[in-house]
Amino acid sequence: MASVEGSVGTPLPGVEVRVATESLRREDPSYIIHAQGDERDTKVTAELDGKEGELFVKGPTVFREYWNRPEETKEAFTPDGWFKTGDMAVYKGGTYWIRGRISVDIIKSGGYKISALEVERHLLAHPSIADVAVIGPPDMVWGQRVSAVVKLQEGEMLSLTDLREWARESMVLYTVPTELLLVEEIPRNQMGKVNKKQLLEHFYPA
Repeated sequence: MASVEGSVGTPLPGVEVRVATESLRREDPSYIIHAQGDERDTKVTAELDGKEGELFVKGPTVFREYWNRPEETKEAFTPDGWFKTGDMAVYKGGTYWIRGRISVDIIKSGGYKISALEVERHLLAHPSIADVAVIGPPDMVWGQRVSAVVKLQEGEMLSLTDLREWARESMVLYTVPTELLLVEEIPRNQMGKVNKKQLLEHFYPA
């Protein structure tokens, strides 16, 4: 990618890139595309403009498979052939920006891989929620559980029972939060990013 200061720029010739998150809707098990493009142009989904997701890459320079490791190869690519880099990225201002690795934003619960970013996107549609960060504290039975740290709209109230009932209308059951932590503010750094490792350490000290 050709770049400007602080970004990774735009794709090199022959390379396609995509920023996307896995769909949590029962009827659509595919990926939701935030932005996709090549060296000539990038198309952005309007309602997802500036939203972070995983960076996928496709092109002749991308390796085809892990030698004699079919399961690892299957895990590394989407069903339609995009390589999953494991980087969290966003497209804004005409360029791509890497925000870090997505390990903290992937919750492994009961054998499922859950995108915390996608869960957050769904929860932000709740009329009582002003801000949310989804984290995955350890769980002795499931490996990790889905925990929502939530700042409410002024004057609103919300219980875990109410949230779960609302979420089950449109989200796959295993992605619905099992914990609700209400806070006055969700701390963010100067780039507007939540430090989820700090949230985990604060609410679930070892």
